[in-house]
Amino acid sequence: MIPAAQALDKAATDPSRSRARKAALGSFVGAVVDWYDFLLYGIVAALVFNSAFFPSVGPAMGMIAAFATFGVGFLFRPLGGVVFGHFGDRLGRKRMLVLTVMLMGLSTAAIGLLPTFASIGWWAPVLLVALRAIQGFAVGGEWGGAALMAVESAPEGKKAFYSSGVQVGYGVGLILSTGIVSIISQSIDNAAFKSWGWRLPFLFSVVLVGVALWIRSSMEESQEFVKEVEVGHHKARLPVLEALRNHPGGFALIIALRLAELFTMYIVTTFALSYSTANLGLSRDLFLHIGLIVGSVSCVTIPCFAWLADRFGRRRVYLTGALIGALAAVPFFLALEARATLPIVIFAVLLANISHDMVVSVQQPMFTEFFGASYRYSGAGVGYQVASVVG
Repeated sequence: MIPAAQALDKAATDPSRSRARKAALGSFVGAVVDWYDFLLYGIVAALVFNSAFFPSVGPAMGMIAAFATFGVGFLFRPLGGVVFGHFGDRLGRKRMLVLTVMLMGLSTAAIGLLPTFASIGWWAPVLLVALRAIQGFAVGGEWGGAALMAVESAPEGKKAFYSSGVQVGYGVGLILSTGIVSIISQSIDNAAFKSWGWRLPFLFSVVLVGVALWIRSSMEESQEFVKEVEVGHHKARLPVLEALRNHPGGFALIIALRLAELFTMYIVTTFALSYSTANLGLSRDLFLHIGLIVGSVSCVTIPCFAWLADRFGRRRVYLTGALIGALAAVPFFLALEARATLPIVIFAVLLANISHDMVVSVQQPMFTEFFGASYRYSGAGVGYQVASVVG
């Protein structure tokens, strides 16, 4: 028998632990869907979109145009951060997280059904850009809400670990997007892949959205939000302006701190895939397999680095990761130019799984704690997405 006081404590803490686990799971699953969709676009853009949607401008300009549409997603992320942040701070985190995952999944599936330039001419790239903008808008609202649900529901002293699923979702999304493209690419010939095979991974998004909506519907609203905003009635009329007024340095810090993350991951997963296949004659399967390796390893490294950050301090973990990224970048490019497969893989893992994963493992609690609860979704979310554009 346990004493009555201990029984009461256990009864009080068990619901909070259950809430924390559900919040962590919901944030993770939604992040998987959003990053699967967002990264899939970059992978297929590097392989197909220049010929499918921009065939009349030549191979080089077609590649530039394909990656310009990739960049459109980044441009619309701050807008998503502002809109979803505003309503997330006023109406709650959970509602916005359900909406972001629906928008992302439906726009991705629509890309899979989109006619190419050969069928409808210039309407094809126009519609592609519009759908990419919706993707960027949706993912712009995802990170802030997912991070807040996990951080605000996590036990004290374990906030980095409980919220690390938001970043692990990136790794799983990378595994799924790269893996499905790789399987389809190897199962059919190149002509079939460029004709219709590339559409299948986009249509698969509908399945992931269904799973994410089912899990997120069981989440409870962040209790910190309920206490501060719904019960305390501390609603900000314009949360993003409140965040700017009260914590202007928070935005600058987020932008500066995210550069190490953005440079390391996108160099490996997007730029190197396109550059090496178009200019160096390397097999596209090499970087698709590197994407699988990087995504798989991150599922272990990010929670481990987050645990270390909770135990030994976020600053130490972040600075170590940033230093490793600075030291590994130049050797990675030299390995690319030398077409040396083993060094390419080694430095890709150093950049993506050591440098990148150390940096992102601390971001959720670090960035969200820059701002007050009544404008935190707007502050952290907008700062995070503006940093994406700058990066």
